[in-house]
Amino acid sequence: MKIAVAGTGYVGLVTGVCLAEHGHSVTCVDIDENKVALMKAGVSPIYEPGLEELMVKNMERLNFTTDYKDAYKDADIIFIAVGTPEKQDGSANLSYVYEVAEQIARSVEKDCVVVVKSTVPIGTNDKIEDLIKSNLANNVNVYVASNPEFLSQGTAVRDTLHASRIVIGVEDEIAGEVLKEVYKNFDCPIVVTNRKSAEMIKYASNDFLALKISFINEIANLCEIIGANIEDVALGMGYDERIGNRFLNAGIGYGGSCFPKDTKALHWLANFHDYELKTVKAAIDVNESQKLKLIKKSRKYFDSLKGLNVAVLGLTFKPGTDDLREAPSLVNIPLMLEDGANVKAWDPVGIENFKKLYPHGITYCYSIEDTLRDADVCFIFTEWDEVKNFDISKYGELMRRPIVLDGRNCYDLISAKKANIIYDSIGRETINNLEISFVYD
Repeated sequence: MKIAVAGTGYVGLVTGVCLAEHGHSVTCVDIDENKVALMKAGVSPIYEPGLEELMVKNMERLNFTTDYKDAYKDADIIFIAVGTPEKQDGSANLSYVYEVAEQIARSVEKDCVVVVKSTVPIGTNDKIEDLIKSNLANNVNVYVASNPEFLSQGTAVRDTLHASRIVIGVEDEIAGEVLKEVYKNFDCPIVVTNRKSAEMIKYASNDFLALKISFINEIANLCEIIGANIEDVALGMGYDERIGNRFLNAGIGYGGSCFPKDTKALHWLANFHDYELKTVKAAIDVNESQKLKLIKKSRKYFDSLKGLNVAVLGLTFKPGTDDLREAPSLVNIPLMLEDGANVKAWDPVGIENFKKLYPHGITYCYSIEDTLRDADVCFIFTEWDEVKNFDISKYGELMRRPIVLDGRNCYDLISAKKANIIYDSIGRETINNLEISFVYD
């Protein structure tokens, strides 16, 4: 089929490339000429494992352009995959989605199906259909369908090619049959429902996972107080098939482009309809507090970070991506700088993006060893393999005051007990091999 994709962010580019992998002819549209030039040269503008290789492999079926009129005019299917960023009040900003819908209405010259891939509030597909039909420049039939994505950054290609399920929301048989044809070679369950249910499946899925993360983080916080071990607790819980073992890793909260935005958007939508989702609100509150967990822990050892050498390992919100959106580093590092700390930061792929936000005031390092050298305290914000595989004994050798505050539980406690460090993690006992129980001067 001839497919156009509006937007080349994580969702749009991964969707377009994976559809090309399944034999479709795909044109990806973006307004950024530099970005389009990169993609035409087979270079991915985003860091996503496996994506660039798949782009190069399928270049004969992939086209990249800024000319939306040419891309949309004779497409069989047009996917809308532009961003829906969070507004100040927590609601979703749909201006980009509506702008694309109007462009489609003015451009299409044949019957087609418009598929909303962007995460949008329940009922948005109905509004998009009305918007397109009221702005059509030609006498054609346009059918609107909801087809939410369920990919995770860092595993987006795998999540798309080997999806857990494909959800199709339609109000007519034609759109449903077209999308079934698009996905006929995808070996996974297909759920066909109405558009509002499809929109809700996306939000309900993401918000449930956010709830699970916030729940285990609260349990972890209580474990620290009463002397239980969160890893053993999570292991015991995870064997129950009704619970499962995924998203039970305690830490310093969720981040990224989905969970924070989608929990707030659904909470806002419920409030708009005079209803409160108490569990979702609790997840939001817990997560905001959890991001500051390590800063709070540091107060056990220092009254202030002023003048101290602070090492930061991990800037991105999770490993496998260069995305900084809602990353704990964005909350914590400004507080460190405000406190007067000398911050040295390391990340294998996120440094350049962080430099755009903080070009000055931070020493960026390209090895863990350089970051730790002469540090008074280390904050671990991202569980990169490079961190997890780093010899824990080296913290004691390289740091001036080897106090390691681990927000992702990268090391087992047995190894920590053998190292000449203070190791303070999430939901587990604090290992104090330096026998320090006071606040440093």
